[in-house]
Amino acid sequence: MAAFNRAGYAEAEEMLRPCLDIQRWCNEIAAARPFATPGELLSFAELAAPDFTEAEIDGALARHPRIGERPAGAGTEATFSRGEQASVTGLDDVQEQLTAGNRAYEDKHGRVFLIRAAGRSAEEILANLQERLEHTPEEEVPLIAGQLRDIAILRLEGLLSS
Repeated sequence: MAAFNRAGYAEAEEMLRPCLDIQRWCNEIAAARPFATPGELLSFAELAAPDFTEAEIDGALARHPRIGERPAGAGTEATFSRGEQASVTGLDDVQEQLTAGNRAYEDKHGRVFLIRAAGRSAEEILANLQERLEHTPEEEVPLIAGQLRDIAILRLEGLLSS
């Protein structure tokens, strides 16, 4: 927490980027420092940059692997994704259904399916994917934005506790 508060503005933004790669979100949080407590930072981050635009969502999604795919790389984001998706690996039947569902979702909505996977079983993720396949692309935008924010807060909590 202290290192984040002391960091230069650009460095603070870079610390936040693995949590959520939306420039406006990173800007608002970095500009609001210093935070007295981790709770204060998390509360601010939950409300920062309200109403993500579709362009912001699409930019952030470009850095998220498909559910069920092993994230490549050794960076902070890839490490977060591997941990978040741990419940999805090793289940061949569910994996096949997730792969097919991901394709169907991308064909319908034009973007990857995103869900906060941490704390959810593979079956729960699959059920959510099947439910969201029934939505229109317009109905999905606020749901994706909410998932991005949930993931960002979990990742920020992880950074604060490391």
